[in-house]
Amino acid sequence: MAYDRNNIFARILRGEIPCQKVYEDAHVLAFNDIRPQAPVHVLVIPKGEYVSFDDFAAQAPAAEQAAFVAAVGKVARQLGVAENGYRILANHEKDAGQEVPHFHVHIFGGKRLGRMLPRE
Repeated sequence: MAYDRNNIFARILRGEIPCQKVYEDAHVLAFNDIRPQAPVHVLVIPKGEYVSFDDFAAQAPAAEQAAFVAAVGKVARQLGVAENGYRILANHEKDAGQEVPHFHVHIFGGKRLGRMLPRE
């Protein structure tokens, strides 16, 4: 899948759409989700043009990957969810429910989250 430069996250990165910024550095932007599913629900996105985690893992330079992983941890600590626990989630393609074709990680926390998937 080709990267769509008009996706909502690309537009947020360009400043065309506002966001409630939580964290930013040279490689990463983190902001509150507009439809939170938990008391803490933040999206962490790389500033580079990557469609999915698979694309990011295959194409992003090692320094950018390291900065992204470090930023997820920094954001969780900054938001106070690291001590009691949080969930990170990245959807890949339509079967997983990826809605925006720009790699992003959700950080959920601030309450007991329970099981992610039902037991079978």
